[in-house]
Amino acid sequence: MLLRITIGSTNPVKARAAETVLAPLYPDAAFSTIKVASGVGEQPWGDLATRTGAINRVRAACAVADADMGIGFEGGVVETEIGLLICNWAAIATRDGRIGIGGGGGELLPERIAVVLQHGGELGPAMDALAGLHNVKQGEGSVGILTAGLVNRQTVYELSLRLALAPFRTPHWYGGT
Repeated sequence: MLLRITIGSTNPVKARAAETVLAPLYPDAAFSTIKVASGVGEQPWGDLATRTGAINRVRAACAVADADMGIGFEGGVVETEIGLLICNWAAIATRDGRIGIGGGGGELLPERIAVVLQHGGELGPAMDALAGLHNVKQGEGSVGILTAGLVNRQTVYELSLRLALAPFRTPHWYGGT
């Protein structure tokens, strides 16, 4: 039986992350993307808002696309005692209501980027300006620029999705069979 997996975003980085992680686990899956609202601000602040965005995206993707499985990703920022950090969350849900959540990232943003965001700016355009690039969020992401290529946005989303798969990989620990 063909498993239909829909990613709640048309961002190619998010789509590649989902396919990279899930294709080996579900070799007969058909992947699609759909633009859905996160229900949170364009620049989510805090883990709660960012995680809520991922959950809203996965629920919308499942509902709109009538998918067997949905994936939602959301990136945001978190204020900490040492400065502004990146955060990201992945959510995976199935038609029968099972859900998994995983998060990752956490690099410290340069002060000049933090100031832009604290004054209402968004990370993607701020990083574009800093790096002299265009549409960083659909490429290496801020993490790719700030780590000089050691990590990129796709690999961070892949890690978050792998973590979100825990209830599906070991359901006996989560009350499932």
